[in-house]
Amino acid sequence: MNEQDYILFENYLLGDLSETEKNAFETRLEADPKFKDSFNTYKELSSFLEHKLGNEEASTAFQNNLKNISKTYFEKLDAPKKVVRFKIWKYAVAASVVLLIGITIFNKLSSPVYEDFANYNSISLTVRGEQDALLKTAENAFNTKDFAKAEEAFKSLILIDKDNAELQFYRAVANVELNKYETAERLLSSLSKGQSAYKNKAIWYLALSHLKQKDYDACLEILKTIPEDADDYNKAQKLIKKLE
Repeated sequence: MNEQDYILFENYLLGDLSETEKNAFETRLEADPKFKDSFNTYKELSSFLEHKLGNEEASTAFQNNLKNISKTYFEKLDAPKKVVRFKIWKYAVAASVVLLIGITIFNKLSSPVYEDFANYNSISLTVRGEQDALLKTAENAFNTKDFAKAEEAFKSLILIDKDNAELQFYRAVANVELNKYETAERLLSSLSKGQSAYKNKAIWYLALSHLKQKDYDACLEILKTIPEDADDYNKAQKLIKKLE
């Protein structure tokens, strides 16, 4: 929302708009759902605080603090010269608006990052006889975040067992961690098109690979393909909300 809109809300509620301004305001309410939602929220907050504080004698410290907050904020705006007749609860609304605007701006500026979503447990690879030593090397290296060593071990293992989806997946994750996106995405794309137990995990990590590269559009497009029965579906929905 434009900060000026909050002053417009207050002037409308106070009846300080001209007939032309009032008509324009009400037309915008009908045409702009987001504007209408913001106005309703402001009106409800104003009404609540009026009921709560309107008949109570506020302390001097409380009143002065709210006045200072709202005064400091609204003086920065190119507001109309018309005086806004705030009562004490209106200062509370103004202070709340400052907080809401601050949170909104912070959320817009804070893009989600790979590290917030790439949370995986320690792995325990299936033992396969003569491959036991190499599997242990890959497992220990991955769990200690020595991804370069893990990549080499996974690469060697896949040469022996090229159709092993588990090895392919963890090798892909190691490559995402190493910023070797081409190798990672080749492996993840192949798994995402297959029918292994790692199919949905591969889609999730393919999205995270793009998130790490700050390719948010591609990340969002991939996230929307994750089915509801996937283990990472809820995390995917949270990330979608942050990206949209």
